[in-house]
Amino acid sequence: MFTGIVEEMGQVEGIQRGKQSAVLTIRAKTVLEGTKIGDSIAVNGVCLTVTSLLSDQFSADVMHETLDRSALSGLRRGSVVNLERAMAADGRFGGHIVAGHIDGTGRITRIKRDDNAVWYTIQAAPQLLRYIVEKGSIAVDGISLTVARVEETAFSISAIPHTVAQTALQNRREGDLVNLETDIIGKYVEKLLTPAPETPASSGLTRDFLARHGF
Repeated sequence: MFTGIVEEMGQVEGIQRGKQSAVLTIRAKTVLEGTKIGDSIAVNGVCLTVTSLLSDQFSADVMHETLDRSALSGLRRGSVVNLERAMAADGRFGGHIVAGHIDGTGRITRIKRDDNAVWYTIQAAPQLLRYIVEKGSIAVDGISLTVARVEETAFSISAIPHTVAQTALQNRREGDLVNLETDIIGKYVEKLLTPAPETPASSGLTRDFLARHGF
């Protein structure tokens, strides 16, 4: 589990592409402290498992499903990415519950300065927007953000200068794809409130039962 508080920005050192998968190698520093092979690191909000580790970089496998659902497929050598280690049990919960399991992608349609803040308007599919509520939480490329506005086909977030400066938001431009993970609590609530399909009651009477009892 993650919190959406980005620890550092890393840089893609290399991408080894397979037929439908890839291996990412990312140069980093802070997230490598105390990290070992098998640990989880969120890369632009996508939970990846460390498969190779050096003093200044790590590698992770990216499977076909992840490439299909996320914007990781658009990464190139030199791309800047947001990095966060999995939350420690005794850590401070500074953001919100982020699973690192991307629901889909959105496209930045507008970037607008508003005094000391920067507004990002992101177009998203209806199946994602249903879980996005004003003043609720959203993870955009792994960054825990507050939804400022929700429209029919898009939503907006307003980022403070610190967030922009400390994350890859500073490199985002209109037209860019970003990873989106909606608030997991909303999805669980919807699931629990959906009536379970009814199954026909079984009396236990079968031909074998009737035959054994002389019917």
